[in-house]
Amino acid sequence: MPNRLAGVTSPYLLQHADNPVDWQPWDEQALRQAREQNRPIFLSIGYSACHWCHVMAHESFEDEEIAASLNEHFVSIKVDREERPDLDRVYMNSVQLMTGRGGWPMSVFLTPDLKPIYGGTYWPPRPRMGMPGFNQVIAAVADAWENRREQLLAQADKLTERIEEIETHEGPRVALDEQQLFESVAQMAGTFDPTNGGFGGAPKFPHPMDLRLMLRTWSRRRQADVAGAALAGADADDDTMAMVRLSLDKMAAGGIYDHLGGGFHRYSVDERWLVPHFEKMLYDNAQLARCYLEAYQATGNEDWARVVRETLDYVLREMTAPEGGFYSTQDADSEGEEGKYFVWTPAEVQEVLGTAAGETFCRVYDVSEAGNFEGRNILNLGRTIAQSAAMMGRDAAELRNELADSRQKLLAARDKRVAPGRDDKVIVAWNGLMIDAMAAASASLDDGRYYDAAAAAADFILSRLRREADGRLLHSWCAGEASGVAFIDDYACLVNALVTLYEARFDPSWIDEAVVLAQQMNALFADDEAGGFFYTAADQDAVITRGKDVHDSATPSGNAMAATALVRLGKLTGLAELSEAGRRTLQTLAGTIARYPTAMGQMQLALDLEVGPTYEIVLVATSRSAADEVLASLRRRFVPRCVLASRTTDGDGGESAQLESIFRGKSAVDGEPTAFVCQGFTCGAPLVGRDAIETEWRRLGKGSGPTAAP
Repeated sequence: MPNRLAGVTSPYLLQHADNPVDWQPWDEQALRQAREQNRPIFLSIGYSACHWCHVMAHESFEDEEIAASLNEHFVSIKVDREERPDLDRVYMNSVQLMTGRGGWPMSVFLTPDLKPIYGGTYWPPRPRMGMPGFNQVIAAVADAWENRREQLLAQADKLTERIEEIETHEGPRVALDEQQLFESVAQMAGTFDPTNGGFGGAPKFPHPMDLRLMLRTWSRRRQADVAGAALAGADADDDTMAMVRLSLDKMAAGGIYDHLGGGFHRYSVDERWLVPHFEKMLYDNAQLARCYLEAYQATGNEDWARVVRETLDYVLREMTAPEGGFYSTQDADSEGEEGKYFVWTPAEVQEVLGTAAGETFCRVYDVSEAGNFEGRNILNLGRTIAQSAAMMGRDAAELRNELADSRQKLLAARDKRVAPGRDDKVIVAWNGLMIDAMAAASASLDDGRYYDAAAAAADFILSRLRREADGRLLHSWCAGEASGVAFIDDYACLVNALVTLYEARFDPSWIDEAVVLAQQMNALFADDEAGGFFYTAADQDAVITRGKDVHDSATPSGNAMAATALVRLGKLTGLAELSEAGRRTLQTLAGTIARYPTAMGQMQLALDLEVGPTYEIVLVATSRSAADEVLASLRRRFVPRCVLASRTTDGDGGESAQLESIFRGKSAVDGEPTAFVCQGFTCGAPLVGRDAIETEWRRLGKGSGPTAAP
C-alpha cells in the first residue's frame, strides 16, 4: 500500500510513495501526530537527482526490517529540499554542527517540537567499512529517547541555541570599499590549483561566483585612471586572468562538461575535472553560462562563447517546460547506474561513426579500450583540438568540422538510450538565475532564441506562480500546481532577472514588475532593526529560528542576490528606497564579508556595483535598429559596473513611471544616436553619433571585447 506521499506532486517524494516506511510529507498532520504521540521524528531530506539518495532509498527505505523499526519508533517525514529550502537550511546547519560536514541524503532525528537530536547524511543499512549501520543508528536513538530522554532534550536545546547563534550573522561594521574585493581574490588565489584550475582538491566544484569576482578585479585594474596604479597592479592583473582562463579551459575540456549535449554536471569527484557526479542542475548551468559569457566579453575567446551557446541550447532542448518555465534537475543515474547514459566504449563510437572517424574521435576525446571510468569512457579533451590536429598532421579547421559532425551523430545515438530521470519542478529562484543568463546571452551573442526563452519563463512565473488574492510570489510549480510561498532568494533572483530582461530588449514592463516585486520583498523579508533580509517572510512559520541566508552555497545567498538586484534596480529607477535597502544590506554584512570572503562571492559582486564607479548608460535613437547597431559593440564588451536604458523617438521602449528619472531631459541630438553616461544621475555631455559613442564604449570596456586577445 502506498504511504501518504502518494498524494503529493514532488517527483522526489513520489519516488518513495511505495516504500514500506510509513512516510509522511512535512505538514500539520504529521507534526501533530508526533506531538500527540510524543514520538521523535525521523526527517529525511533529499532531491530527485541525488545519487546517494537513491542508494539509501534502495538499501534502507525498501528494507522491510529497517522500515518496521522506523514505523515502530518514529514519525517518518520525507522532504524535497528543492520544495522546502527553509527546512533544508536549518537542519543542514544542525548536521554540520554535529558531524563537521553535510550533504544529501540528510538524515536528522528531531524532538516532537522539531529540535534536532542527532543527524548525519548517508548510512549503509548495516555496519560497513567503519560506518555504523542505519539499523544501529535507529536502535540507538530509539533507546536514548526511551531511557535517557532528559539528557537528549538538553542536548537538543543546546544545539538549537547554537543554530540560532549561527543564524544571527552579527559582525562588526566596516567600510564598503574596493580593497575588500582585492583582498578576497588574494585569499582565493591561496587555494588555486595551478595545474588543473579551480580551487582546492577533490571533490572539486566550479565556483562561478568567485571566477566572476576575479573578472571584476581584473577589470578594475585595467580601468585605473592613474598610470602608476595600473602599472603597480599589472602582475596581479595578469595572474588573476590566468587563473580564470585556466579554470574555464580545464572545466570545458574535462568530463564535468557534456561534450555531446552541452551543459555541466554537478561537480568533479577528482581534482582534474575528469569524473563528474553526473547529475545536471539548472542553477549550475545558469551560473556557469553567465560566467563563461562574461569571460568571453572580457577576452573575445570564441571557445567560451561556444560553451555558453551549447549550455543554453541544452537547457532549451532538455530542460524547458512547454508552459515556459525551466525544469530543476537531471538525474545522475539511468537504468540503475550512475553515468551510464553519458559514457562510451570504442566499439560504440565506431558503430556510429565508422572506423576512420571513430578512431579520430576516440583519439581526441580519450576513448580507449581500458576506459577512464569503470571500464568505459567519459569524453574529455586531454589536449586542445588544435594540439591534436598538430599531432595528427591535420588542418585544425578541418578537424574541428569533422569532430562537430561526429558529436552530432553521437548525440543522436545517445538520445536513443534510456535517459536519466528529470525533475520537472519549476523553482522560481533557479529560474531567475537561468532567465538572467539567457537574457544576457541573447544580447551579447545576438541570439533571439535565448531572449524568447527567458521572456517566456518570466511570463510563466509572473502569471502562474503568484497568488491571485495579493500578488504574492509562490516558490515552485509541478504537475500543473503552484505551491509554497516564496523565499527571499525567489524574490531576489527574479527581480535581478527582470532587470536583465529589460536591458536586453528595453521592454519597460519588466522594470514595472521588478519594482512591484522588490517593494514586496522589502515589506515581507527585511530586517528593519539589524538590516539585511530574513530567509522566510514575516508571516511564514519559522522552524526553530527565523534566520538569514548570507553565505553562498551551490547557489548565491538570498541576501547577496537581494543586494545585487536592489543596487541595479535602484540605479535604473532612482528609487531611493531600493538603493538604500541594497546599500544597507551590504553595510550590515560588510564585517561578515571581510571575515568569510570565499563564502560570499555573490555579495562581493553586489559590493563591486555599489562602490563603483557604476555608470547609468542611456541611449536614445530614432529607431530600435539604429539603437541596436550602436549597442552591439557595448554588449560584446565586459562592462560589469553599469546599468543600461534605451528609448527611441518612434516610441520603442515605451513609457514607464519607474524610468522617468533616468530618461528625463535626454533626447537624440540632430537625429543621431545619442548616448548619456551618468553617475548618480549626474551626466556628462551627450555623445552624438556612432564614432563618439564607440570611443566611449572602448573606454568603458578597456581591454575587453571582440578585439581583445584570446
